[in-house]
Amino acid sequence: MSKRFNKLPKDTLDLDPEVIDKLIPVIKKNCTTKFDESIDLSFQINNKQKKNELSLRTIVNLPGGTGKKIKVAVVCEDSKVQASKDAGADIVGGDEFIEKIKLGEINFDKLICTPAMMIKLSKLGKVLGPKGLMPNPKLGTVNENVEKAIKDAKSGQVEIRNDKDGNIGLAIGKKSFSDENLIKNYNAVIDTLEKEKSNNTVKGNLIKSAFITSSMGVSYKLKLNKGI
Repeated sequence: MSKRFNKLPKDTLDLDPEVIDKLIPVIKKNCTTKFDESIDLSFQINNKQKKNELSLRTIVNLPGGTGKKIKVAVVCEDSKVQASKDAGADIVGGDEFIEKIKLGEINFDKLICTPAMMIKLSKLGKVLGPKGLMPNPKLGTVNENVEKAIKDAKSGQVEIRNDKDGNIGLAIGKKSFSDENLIKNYNAVIDTLEKEKSNNTVKGNLIKSAFITSSMGVSYKLKLNKGI
């Protein structure tokens, strides 16, 4: 381990859980690298239900933004190309663009598609699926209103998705963010998880455990301010 890491607090996971307001200043203090570290959340969900295994996949709009530049691509009809470009899309195209994706030319972070073009794009499931880039109506990425979809993707939209072991990981911003914006983003995530719990009629608590850390820091247990 590096000298920098060795100077960080030890045995932080042995501490009692604490609320987000108290932990953010501590996490920031531990951001001792030269770059702007991300502030990351990690949840363990109760995905083993009696009838089936719970799988969450939804989106949350972070009001304080993400601090990341998202490269957005759009597959659409010719009539929507200019509107997509005007809305800030980085790459826009139709059939020719689909062919490039088919050949493995994937140089974007998020892909948006109009319903009319989705029939053609859906054939690329093996290319886009493993990368988590296949547009999905539930996530707002299959959308007739491409302008809104692009704006949402650029302004601070983050996907919440658990792996097969029930883990969810996502960033709520950067060290440079104000405490207020980090807390706003955190609360947006908690509100979204609360809605997902209601929608999935979860037996018991949805969240087993929650942690917060920075990208190069140490983890602390989070005390949730709601019974999720």
